[in-house]
Amino acid sequence: MNITFIPARDLKPRYQVLGHFYNLKLRAEEPQKCRSVLEISALGTASNSAADAIFVMMNPGSSRPLEELNTTVTVNQVAGMPAQLVRTVPDMTQYQVMRVMHYMGWQHVRVINLSDLRDPKSGSFAQRYAQLENEFGAKDHSIFSPRRSAQLKQHMIRKRGAPIVCAWGVSDDLNPLIERARQVLELEQQVTGLSKSPGVWKYFHPLPSLQRQKEEWVTQILRKLECRTLCSS
Repeated sequence: MNITFIPARDLKPRYQVLGHFYNLKLRAEEPQKCRSVLEISALGTASNSAADAIFVMMNPGSSRPLEELNTTVTVNQVAGMPAQLVRTVPDMTQYQVMRVMHYMGWQHVRVINLSDLRDPKSGSFAQRYAQLENEFGAKDHSIFSPRRSAQLKQHMIRKRGAPIVCAWGVSDDLNPLIERARQVLELEQQVTGLSKSPGVWKYFHPLPSLQRQKEEWVTQILRKLECRTLCSS
């Protein structure tokens, strides 16, 4: 496979990005801005098409809707909320996913996260989710929370043989969230990703700091996905 790193400006007109955004209300605290799921699809693809792959990442980062919504739910309401998708401004991580979609010929990819909390800074995010869990006992910010199992089951619907690509990063700060995800994902088929080491559920994130590393991530994940396709055929 001849791989060229496609600029974001060339990808943006080819794909539409839709997400479900909400605010999580915790007692007297300021509502936490969240996103539960993201759908990336090639223009012209039917909105109800089955996913060609599912990506599992750390958190929504800087992802934001084109128009801010005023959908606020409490912790007890998260598990029952419907996913109302709106147009989303793509971030740099999502362009990495689009590059993979282009070379794999995928039309529809779903993105879920270890946590729904929107925060572009990994250190700040780790502090926030730990505070929610330790001080408030609030774990439903994660789709892998047991109370959100019905939502997760819906998000896992995909084409037969479609891979689940883990790409949440390798920070030890994520260990409690990773463990929750592992308990679910180890029961699934076709789970893959660029692992830090064999047998350890630490997978490199699509957006490392250096441009050379970004290009390497795309090349390496494509090779891994292509190998899995060839080996299973």
